[in-house]
Amino acid sequence: MEKQDVDRTLTLLWRRTLGTPQGSRGPKQRVSVDEVIQAGIAVADAEGLPAFSMRKVADRLGLKLMSIYTYVPGRSELIGLMVDEVMGEVPHPPHSGTWRERLTGVARHLWDEYHRHPWLLQVESSRPWIGPNGTDRYEWQLAAIEGAGLTDLEMDQVVTVIGAFTAGAARMSVAARSTAEESGISDAEWWEVNAPILERVMPPGAYPLAGRVGTAAGEEYNAVADPARSFRFGLDRMLDGVQVLIR
Repeated sequence: MEKQDVDRTLTLLWRRTLGTPQGSRGPKQRVSVDEVIQAGIAVADAEGLPAFSMRKVADRLGLKLMSIYTYVPGRSELIGLMVDEVMGEVPHPPHSGTWRERLTGVARHLWDEYHRHPWLLQVESSRPWIGPNGTDRYEWQLAAIEGAGLTDLEMDQVVTVIGAFTAGAARMSVAARSTAEESGISDAEWWEVNAPILERVMPPGAYPLAGRVGTAAGEEYNAVADPARSFRFGLDRMLDGVQVLIR
């Protein structure tokens, strides 16, 4: 990636603050950068990132492929703009309650966002673009733990770990939903189909622990797993650990 592309992308991310023109090259633009970003989000929502392409975004807008590059430098830069855009589509609610309740709200906000836009789970995030909505979110997340007695580095680590855990839990939930939609059968129906063979290869007593625990879980969940319940359980255990750190 060339430096001018980085500069241009950051300028586009902060376009509402900097007041820069919506387009920067070529003749008068037919659409705005905002419209390009919204079209990109629509394509990603419908098809996911593996199938995402600049051509599909251009087709959605009725533009020629090469004209898209007069709005954004490239595919990865457009995805960065899309990520920052969706971070701002739902306002961050004011914090209230204990630090534990506030951090629970932070995690649930992320959980909901991943389910609205599952493609976010497919984004390479090792070096994210620093945009206004992402910066606002980081400020809001840190405010949830401000004053609890942690150092600045510990605050950053708590926010990072909760974000990573929530992404992992949401990934499992989104995958389960996609599997059910693509297969056309529920988990209960899947078990009914597979039960006769499983009973033959797993006779009573062959797997005493797996049999006992698996039966209890299956009866409770009425499914292979309960991702939302696992998310709540895991988040509570993480917050227990934060409480120990604070003490």
